[in-house]
Amino acid sequence: MDPSDRMDPLDRIDEIINIVEQARSVPMSRTNCMVERGEMIGMLEDLRAELPTDLRKAAALLEERDRIIDKGRSEAERIISEGEAEHARLVSVNEITVSAEHEGARIVAEARAEAQRLREEVDDYVDTALANFEQFLTRALASIERGRDKMHALREIGSFAGADEGERPLPF
Repeated sequence: MDPSDRMDPLDRIDEIINIVEQARSVPMSRTNCMVERGEMIGMLEDLRAELPTDLRKAAALLEERDRIIDKGRSEAERIISEGEAEHARLVSVNEITVSAEHEGARIVAEARAEAQRLREEVDDYVDTALANFEQFLTRALASIERGRDKMHALREIGSFAGADEGERPLPF
């Protein structure tokens, strides 16, 4: 299939719902219908092949978040380690002991503040990405619900059509 011909997964779901809605009813059943198994399986397999793209995007965002957090932690640990090393070096020199303690504490505090800032930025980034993915899933669920409602409404209309005109009601 040409990538430009690729249908949106929501459109593909609508197409499958339409096929089920148009399917011939099984005699003596209100809820069962007959569909071409191979065609339906093929359409569902195509849909399954498309959905991982969107799921991979979400997973990639989570991996990116984890990578950014890990990088931030590593950088914070490096800065803290450097600060502690500098602090220890300065403390060992008697003439500047007090000054060294203050400088080391400042470096450690600065590193912790930077690490916290990085964590907050990553959390905001991930929250935005997950919110976007949540909106996509909400639209998908709404589309499915509309399709089901339409299917139920058509079934009810079909079961009463012709009853007033002297025709036999549909068998579902």
